[in-house]
Amino acid sequence: MEHQNLSPVAQGMDDQDDGLALGEIIAVLIDYRWLIAAITLVGLLLGVAWTFIAKPEYKASGLIQVEEKASSALTGLKELGSLMGLAGDTTVAAEQEILNSRMVLEKVIEKQRLNIVAEPRYFPIIGWAIASRYKGEGLASPLLGLGSYAWGGESIKVDSLSVPRDMLDDKLTLVAGEGGAFEVFADDDEPVLKGNVGSRATAGNYSIFVAQITANPGTKFRLIRLSADQALEDLNKKYAIKERGKKSGILDVSLQGKDADKIGAVLDDILNTYVRQNVDRRSAEAENTLVFLEKQLPEVKRQLDAAEAAYNSYRQTRGSLDLNIETQSVLQSLVEVDNQIVALRQERDELRQYFTSEHPRIQAADARIEKLKQRRAQFDASVSKLPDTQQEVLRLARDVEVSTALYTDLVNTSQQLRVSKAGTVGDVRIIDAAAVTSQPVGLKPFAVIAIGGFLGLIASIGVVWFIRTLRVVVENPDEIESRLGLPVYASIPHSVEEVAINKRSRGAKAGELLAVSNPDDDAVESLRSLRTTIHFALLDAQQNSLLITGASPGLGKSFISKNLGAVLAQTGKRIVIVDADLRRGHINKEFGLKRETGISEYVAGEASVDDVVKPTAIPNLWVVTTGQIPPNPSELLMHLRFEELLEKLGERFDTLIVDAPPILAVSDAAIIGRHVGATLMVARAGRHPIRELEQAVKRMTQAGVQVKGFVFNDLDTSKQRYRYGYKGYVYRYSYKGKT
Repeated sequence: MEHQNLSPVAQGMDDQDDGLALGEIIAVLIDYRWLIAAITLVGLLLGVAWTFIAKPEYKASGLIQVEEKASSALTGLKELGSLMGLAGDTTVAAEQEILNSRMVLEKVIEKQRLNIVAEPRYFPIIGWAIASRYKGEGLASPLLGLGSYAWGGESIKVDSLSVPRDMLDDKLTLVAGEGGAFEVFADDDEPVLKGNVGSRATAGNYSIFVAQITANPGTKFRLIRLSADQALEDLNKKYAIKERGKKSGILDVSLQGKDADKIGAVLDDILNTYVRQNVDRRSAEAENTLVFLEKQLPEVKRQLDAAEAAYNSYRQTRGSLDLNIETQSVLQSLVEVDNQIVALRQERDELRQYFTSEHPRIQAADARIEKLKQRRAQFDASVSKLPDTQQEVLRLARDVEVSTALYTDLVNTSQQLRVSKAGTVGDVRIIDAAAVTSQPVGLKPFAVIAIGGFLGLIASIGVVWFIRTLRVVVENPDEIESRLGLPVYASIPHSVEEVAINKRSRGAKAGELLAVSNPDDDAVESLRSLRTTIHFALLDAQQNSLLITGASPGLGKSFISKNLGAVLAQTGKRIVIVDADLRRGHINKEFGLKRETGISEYVAGEASVDDVVKPTAIPNLWVVTTGQIPPNPSELLMHLRFEELLEKLGERFDTLIVDAPPILAVSDAAIIGRHVGATLMVARAGRHPIRELEQAVKRMTQAGVQVKGFVFNDLDTSKQRYRYGYKGYVYRYSYKGKT
């Protein structure tokens, strides 16, 4: 008993979906799966390579607290607060700008020598990765004899480097020599200077002090003296300041870099420099006042000494004189007023350092001084009524009292300012000193590899899209019908068995026919469906002949002609295949026949119809070969005897199949097309731009030949897009197994 496995070959069309279907997109991606996999793999490998060669970066971070209000170090000196600038609001935003200012950073750059780049020269791309993984003692041996590169263990320390202004930010090369010697070259390999480790070397405008070199002789180092702007820019790229929480007053200061020890020291220096300038700024006004007082003290002391000397001298001259109670009261009042006037004048002089004479505080001081002067004038009027001796003694005693009080006040104020200045603290403080992460920051190796794979996947999809954009060939039979308005009578699937037959037939005397050796092949099934279509195409034709041609060579028209003939012959009809390709015809080889005695001999009158019609091993199938290759094929086909041959063959056989050369290569197909009942044109999937097919149809039309339709050959149904896209579906129908 025979068991049947049903699988019909059918194609369903869905004209409602003219857009790009999701299934089609997925199918195209599956078609290019190996290309996508390859590019994605490259992305993964690049990610792995990046994790190997990339220099890890570490992060140092510290915390600073910015207090909203500053307070005096000594609560008893509140009256000096205005002089020392210890009161007032401090904004976090302003402190952030100070932390990022040249005032702070340039000091750090100079101290930490961030304006000097001195590092070994590594082999391109992979050199640093190899050198950083060297764990041996001493220096690594140069690989491949490349001794000018550093391979592990090399180091250099440059304490100072001076170059001409036009060489700032330009690269210099230092070459290590024997015994600590070295030589420096400009970028164009021009020698600049020579020197030894531990001593300053100077030549022209170049100067360098190398503190230490560890390297094999001949190893090269890269030197760059950075300009102030470039050094600041390089530091700012890795330097960040942000406030922790809104209005918290806590600043998080961080610095990233490849040298963990270096960034920790640099960040600590930044924090300490910032705090130090803050303290200096807070004590600056007290310092200015102290300087002013120290300038006034010698002058006041001189005035005091002069007043005492004058008073003592007068009393010695006049004898011992005592002031009565009334006069002493006047003296005390005068001294008090004069002291107030002196104090106000001192305060006014200090205010004038910061404000103009139109400022309200200065104008208020002037008004108070004026009132005190008026009060003093009243006391002067009382003094004028005293005897002359009493007036003079009163004046001299007043001068001594005023000078003494003024001098004592200045000395006390000066001492208070010194104590206050020594105890001044800023309104910022370091909460956490710089701490460096133990592990590199940034993406982890696994994340880098994953990103590399993802980018590779995206790139592969982009490549597929680019390929598809540039690929203007016809791969969908629907495009032929929509663009040319001609039907596609059949779509012939790609046949792996036919490829194998072609390989086996090379060098053999006789070939094989797919329709005979593998009649259940999908391509043969499609030809059977074409057989039915041809029957209806020839109903209205005057001749029972069919011309099969194409636009260009290599489309499989001979494959279709011979296998279609075999399929038609299997129905019991008498079929003849005429190989009309008088230039490159080869159908005779597939049937094991000789080329001689064919069309050329018949047209030349050297053979009859019976001579040129040759039977084959397939029942009901005959073949007319090309005959000898003529020098003028087109003229031969235009001969009346060729037309006569087609007529006689049409009378003897049920169907006549003519295999003609491609129309865009030669005009033979147009000549033959006028003598046949129907013309079919073969198109091969992925081989033609639509313009080529348009031109082929136009060429046939201009010759007076109407193309009935197309046969779409070599459709690769293994590609997913023919399963899920292009508005069609493919089913298989075959017999398998026996029981």
